[in-house]
Amino acid sequence: MEGVRRVTTQTFRQMKARGVPIAVLTAYDYTMARILDRAGVDALLVGDSASNVIAGHETTLPITLDQMIYHAQCVVRAVKRAFVIVDLPFGSYQGNSQEALVSTIRVMKEAGAHAVKIEGGRTAVRAIENISRSGIPVMGHLGLTPQSIYHFGTYKARGKNPEEAEQLREDALELQKAGCFAVVLEKIPASLAREISTSLMIPTIGIGAGNACDGQVLVTHDALGLSTDFNPRFVRRYANLTDVTTKAVENYVDNVRNRTFPSPEESY
Repeated sequence: MEGVRRVTTQTFRQMKARGVPIAVLTAYDYTMARILDRAGVDALLVGDSASNVIAGHETTLPITLDQMIYHAQCVVRAVKRAFVIVDLPFGSYQGNSQEALVSTIRVMKEAGAHAVKIEGGRTAVRAIENISRSGIPVMGHLGLTPQSIYHFGTYKARGKNPEEAEQLREDALELQKAGCFAVVLEKIPASLAREISTSLMIPTIGIGAGNACDGQVLVTHDALGLSTDFNPRFVRRYANLTDVTTKAVENYVDNVRNRTFPSPEESY
């Protein structure tokens, strides 16, 4: 991929202006990140969803900043084109805006990431302002914010009642004013996502928020059928790698058992 132009925050703005949807997927390791990058994904999100799909936790809360940096390092080493965004994990930015900046600087310096993502509306504004003033791109995240799952008490869609919808509209404008270069809209009504996307100068990236957003993001393990016990309406399975992998491993085990692997041609 020599000579390939890297995706930047300017690319995001240009794609929104031209009406070209932005394709984003999650990545947590070198091998998968290299495949996704070569396939033309515009941005890779090193999501705190690694807590679920990699570490097996019930929520995103347990993953640490050190662990996120490790995953980000693996991803950054793989990419030639994609823009790499790293989630700031729970507990690494909520204390105060200075703590948020220190956590972000670690991500940028130790992993070589291109941007960070922070969950929350007006409560996250000070942290976003502090980070943005330091010259670091920040992506916001509104709607269903998984780090607040114990506060919400449910994974149901947000913004369905008028009061919450209005708060999301206001929060989106606040995040833009605070310096976000883009904002994720998760699991909100498609009509509300369309309204917010139209009102903002910065791109919106939807997940369970309809197709009027300026881009879409999915957890790669969901899209490829590697995580099969999570089946929300917004996930489209582009492959069933669980079945493919299971069959391949069963064949390998069978070949080992009956001594057909390795063959003479595969031996020295």
